[in-house]
Formats: sequence, structure tokens, C-alpha cells
Amino acid sequence: MAQMGFFDLSDKLSALSKLGDPLEKLNQAVDWSIFQPVLARAFRKERKSQAGRPAYEYLLMFKVLILQSMYNLSDAQTQFQILDRLSFRRFLGASTEQVPDEKTIWLFRETLTQRGAIEKLFGIFDRHLSQAGYQARKGQIVDASFVEVPRQRNRKEENEQILKGETPKGWEEKPAKLCQKDLDARWTKKNGTKHYGYKNHVNIDVKHKLIRQYVVTPANVHDSRVLLQDRDNTYQAMWGDSAYSSEKIRKQLKRKGIVDKINRKGYRNRPLSEFQVLLNRKKSKIRARVEHAFGRLGFMIGRWIRCLGEVRAAARIGLMNLTYNLHRYEYLAKRA
Repeated sequence: MAQMGFFDLSDKLSALSKLGDPLEKLNQAVDWSIFQPVLARAFRKERKSQAGRPAYEYLLMFKVLILQSMYNLSDAQTQFQILDRLSFRRFLGASTEQVPDEKTIWLFRETLTQRGAIEKLFGIFDRHLSQAGYQARKGQIVDASFVEVPRQRNRKEENEQILKGETPKGWEEKPAKLCQKDLDARWTKKNGTKHYGYKNHVNIDVKHKLIRQYVVTPANVHDSRVLLQDRDNTYQAMWGDSAYSSEKIRKQLKRKGIVDKINRKGYRNRPLSEFQVLLNRKKSKIRARVEHAFGRLGFMIGRWIRCLGEVRAAARIGLMNLTYNLHRYEYLAKRA
């Protein structure tokens, strides 16, 4: 096979640009240098000697994680796709000699995870959004979405022990088995469908449909137990589906001075009136904007992740939410 020349490479890149390479658009829209201070602090340590191969650039590795999150790739597939796809290497600004292997990718993500850097990266980009003119406006919408993980095949008594917060008997004696078990994920059922994993609770603003806050919990935690409030929103009103409809939440909103726009819930002996149904329908026209965000997340990234434990799941889901905001910002900037 003939080696690709410089002009062949240039022609291919030009063709990709004409076809509307989304990675090129994202690269042009985002100032990646804003993430550098957080990454530098997360990996701050003195190098003992100049021997050995130098570390990869932090921004390059961070963009590798964005690619991985964008296409929901495993570490091995991430390495393969970067080597295989010219658009990936252009996005990273890397040659084939600069492509990290799967172990390096895992170690970089694990370091960010254990040092709590993902939330800080999400927060610094949220501040950048406000400074760029995309402050949270016109109220906030709260909702939650399932994010599934590989399902565990445990015995009934083992699941009962896990629910109590205990490690099943015999597992501690088998480290190889224990490291493959997720003790934090939970089963739940919604509309007759079973889910296993975690929940991504988010708060988005009505104006821009950007995720302003998020919290990750096991899947069995009810939506109403996590009520995220964005105090920086220019209009303190909150929309939510009927899962958040409770007297406790309404009193909480009133106490905090937040206008209640949450859908009402009907009960067996107390159905909704015709007026309440019409009011719910009107509220849902605004509330449905959060479904657009979840739809984009599901289309771009998917509804499941590969990891074990709530700490790693929170990091993966945080990267998902950050990746969504990056793409949403690129879209908003293009429209502006």
C-alpha cells in the first residue's frame, strides 16, 4: 500500500471540512486552554528524573476523554479509532506517534476521577459559558435519566446483602471476583421496564438548554429526593414533571422564593381537574426542553456506560454532561 503524501493528506482534510466535520467545528468554537489549570493541578507532582518517556500533554489526553465520551468508546476502541480516523487525529492535533495506548487512557481518567477533577472541569466551563454571554436565563428545569451499567448476575441472598451496604460473604476472599462486582449500582423498575445502574439528575436553564448542575445517584433513588437549584438563574422559577409533585417540595420552593411550575399529580381518589390538566399541558411545553437535552445525550453518547462503582460512574456521567455542553455551546455560538 502506497504511503500517503503531504498533498494527499491535505486533500483528505479539505474534503472532511467541506463535508462539515463536527470535530473541527467543536475545536474552532471551544477555547480548550481554560481547562489547563484544573488539569495541571490534578497531575501536579515533581518529576524525579528526566529518564523515560515524557508524559502526554494534559489537554491532548483530556480531548481524548471527550472523544471517548462523545462516541461511548472503550479504552481499547478509543486507541484504535484515533489511529484509524484522520478526523480524530486532527481534533487532537496528534500524529500517529502521539496516540496514547488504552492503559494510558485508563490511568489518565482514573487520576481525574479519584481527585474529583471532573466536577471542577464541568464547573469551570459553566463559568466560561456565563462569561461568554450564555448565563442561565428564563428559569430552570429539573429531571433525571437512567444510565445503565453492565448487569450483575448475583444470587438473591447476595443482592440482599448488597442492599444493606454489606459485602457478600466469600467475596473479600476472592479479590479477582470482587473487583468485577459493582456494589453501588441498583435495580429499579419504571413503566414495567427494569433498569440497572445509576441516575443522572440535572438542572438545565430554559433559555439555552445547557446543563447547569448535575448529581449522580444509584438508579433506585427517586427523582424528588434530588432537587437541584441554580441560584445564578436570572428567573427563579422551576419546571419539573409530576415525579417532583409533593407538598414537601412545594413548601421548599416557596421557602426559597422559587416560582412553582411543577406539574400536578393525580391520585386514585383525587383525579386532576380539567383546569389542572390544561395547566400541566401548558407547563409541559417548557418542561419538555429537558427531554431535548436527554435525547441528544442518548443519541450522541448512549444510555449506558462501562465502569464499576458510583465514583467512576459519576466521573463518566460528568464527562457525558460536559461533552453535551461543549456541543450545545458550539451550536449556540454558530447561531449567534
